[in-house]
Amino acid sequence: MAAQPTIPRRGLFIGGGWREPSLGRRLPVINPATEATIGDIPAATAEDVEIAVAAAREAFSRDGGRHWSRAPGAVRAKFLRAIATKIKDRKSDLALLEALDSGKPLDEANGDMDDVAACFEYYADLAEALDGKQCSPISLPMENLKSHTLKEPIGVVGMITPWNYPLLMATWKVAPSLAAGCTAVLKPSELASLTCLELGAICTEVGLPPGVLNIITGLGPEAGAPLSSHPDVDKVAFTGSTETGKRIMTAAAQMVKPVSLELGGKSALIVFDDVDIDKAVEWAMFGIFFNAGQVCSATSRLLLHEKIAKQFLDRLVAWTKNIKVSDPLEEGCRLGSVVSEGQYEKIKKFISTARSEGATILYGGAQPQHLRRGFFIEPTIITDVSTSMQIWREEVFGPVVCVKEFKTESEAVELANDTHYGLGGAVISNDEARCERISKALHSGIVWINCSQPTLVQAPWGGNKRSGFGRELGEWGLENYLTVKQVTKYCSDEPWGWYQPPSKL
Repeated sequence: MAAQPTIPRRGLFIGGGWREPSLGRRLPVINPATEATIGDIPAATAEDVEIAVAAAREAFSRDGGRHWSRAPGAVRAKFLRAIATKIKDRKSDLALLEALDSGKPLDEANGDMDDVAACFEYYADLAEALDGKQCSPISLPMENLKSHTLKEPIGVVGMITPWNYPLLMATWKVAPSLAAGCTAVLKPSELASLTCLELGAICTEVGLPPGVLNIITGLGPEAGAPLSSHPDVDKVAFTGSTETGKRIMTAAAQMVKPVSLELGGKSALIVFDDVDIDKAVEWAMFGIFFNAGQVCSATSRLLLHEKIAKQFLDRLVAWTKNIKVSDPLEEGCRLGSVVSEGQYEKIKKFISTARSEGATILYGGAQPQHLRRGFFIEPTIITDVSTSMQIWREEVFGPVVCVKEFKTESEAVELANDTHYGLGGAVISNDEARCERISKALHSGIVWINCSQPTLVQAPWGGNKRSGFGRELGEWGLENYLTVKQVTKYCSDEPWGWYQPPSKL
């Protein structure tokens, strides 16, 4: 087991420096695998939000934007690459903090840090490329007018991010927004803020101009709500629950402020009868048990063709029994704890409700016998599910999969689309034409074929319906933080000639 580090005691990161919250309050940091208090974080209030937004606004317009918002993309790229290098240098320490803070296996946290560094590097490249895309000409049907476009940063961005991938989900917003030339105020979840605060320390080390990125921690009603409704915040980017997303939309609507929302999901994985069973079983497990199922796109509804359902479930149970559930720092851990006691109780309630509604808990559903402390839940497989049950309709956000059989392709698609959400979906089959048909038929922003959950920084990420709108990652992620300006020039020496000139008499 890796040695536990000293948890850095940080303040709020505002204007390039550290400051204590205005009321001096701090929140405990609980290790969900041990239930021990391992540190604390500052609890910001509306007053702190005011200071942070003012710092971001000043940084955006400082010297007419020459040092950041209107600087060449290559200037911003230099800082993004420097941040990526520091992330790599500190990978092991950051991963350890992430595992202690969120309960995820250390191997997963190490992978997250690789993705964080790659995301900063990717958007550094796009920041440089942005310079070459300026002044793009527009074809016009008249010779006396010339027109082109400019892509400009949207302004000050308020970012509210979740606890399931604390630093990575923040980076999905921070990296493209800074690449675009925006300045930002980041408010991570109070349940897992440690690595986001360390990002502030890294920004200091690389000399990021003061106020370009500000990081405040605290509770949603006290810090997140004032940020999303602040009149000097030009855009809000949010990842989290659908209910919170609705409140952010309502606040932003009062000022006609753009928002991008990446919300919940209840994604389906369809498995046909022409597959390699064990290969498909592993993808089904990865789709729901990775990160303890605390993934917005988790394929938490497993749809099995009736011809292979029994065999598939037998193998799924056998594979699931083999998962190492342990303290996240133990070597080989593949399922850690969930993030908090509140989340633990919520997941248990989902399981008990499924049982009371007539579903069968085929495997799991309880705390592992060998782990009496910490917020651990066995990987859970639920069968005999009807489409009216809560477990079918609502997002659990835990290591819980519900299973239903189907007979035909059309029935499978209908079941997969039977949800208010529309983030992800997946199909496993050796019939390429079938997979192509289903990829077009699923009402989701992401479709995986013969896999589940691979996430690529180059590809768009986002959903439909109650899973939100807007796209992160890829070039689409950069566009989130840019506005397009039309510039049109009259080029003729002749007058416009619409009005008659006054008499010269």
